[in-house]
Amino acid sequence: MEMAMVGLGRMGGNMLSRLLKAGHRMIAYDQSDQAVQGKVAEGAVGASSLEDMAGRFEQKPRVVWVMVPAGDPTTATIARLSTILEAGDIVIDGGNTNWQLALHDAATLKARGMHYLDAGTSGGVWGLQNGYGLMVGGEDAIFEHCKPLLKDLAPPEGGLVHCGPEGSGHFVKMVHNGIEYGLMQSYGEGFEILKKSKAFPGMDLEAIASAWCYGTVVRSWLLELIALGFKEDPELDSLSAYVEDTGEGRWTVQAAIEEDVPAAVITHSLFERFRSRDTNSFSDRVVAMMRKQFGGHAVRPAGHG
Repeated sequence: MEMAMVGLGRMGGNMLSRLLKAGHRMIAYDQSDQAVQGKVAEGAVGASSLEDMAGRFEQKPRVVWVMVPAGDPTTATIARLSTILEAGDIVIDGGNTNWQLALHDAATLKARGMHYLDAGTSGGVWGLQNGYGLMVGGEDAIFEHCKPLLKDLAPPEGGLVHCGPEGSGHFVKMVHNGIEYGLMQSYGEGFEILKKSKAFPGMDLEAIASAWCYGTVVRSWLLELIALGFKEDPELDSLSAYVEDTGEGRWTVQAAIEEDVPAAVITHSLFERFRSRDTNSFSDRVVAMMRKQFGGHAVRPAGHG
């Protein structure tokens, strides 16, 4: 098949490369001409603008995958494409778009006779080698038309699911990422218990993580990455404890509230990410002050570890 990729960052660029290797004709566009030329060197057709990209297709309907930052950049790109493409053409949003915003973007295209798929995409920088998990929302016929592309992006053993109508793919990816928050927090807490054990100091965390990857009920790809991380930096001295969040965890908690679901683990993991950003939080100092006031407990002066 034939597809254009708009956005050639770490995800978009690798996805284009994977589809090139699968034999698809790929058109590459990015605001960085250097990024475009890099993909041309791999065999893609380069484009200098969205208008130029639209003119490079040899087949119709045209399929354009948008892989730019979520939010305003994605919505603005889709709005521009709605004025450049033609009725029947297909736009796929593979970013971490809020599912409610996805419904708006879909309506923008459908008002002009175009089609929209939302493809929640997981796999990170390893997707080029291993394939991408794809959670797709949209019309049945449009999903089937794009299925050869989607299947070649996904791992050969599976990883592709049609979730339902427009917006459902991003909704499922949102919940996926919320679960990811909880898993990561649980692994982090467990390995800290092992690290700080007074009864069994100095245990080999890399060896434990590696062993857990086989046969145990907690084995996972995240655990494989933990083992790799400990191998590269056993004490994690190269890292700070600051943990960012990209929105999906917040949206999952909001959805849980709206649907009366007691998502305690996901909510806790999100709040722990907030906590990681303040090593000397005011709330902890308030607690220390109260303990001193009511019980005369010792406190540590500011500046002392």
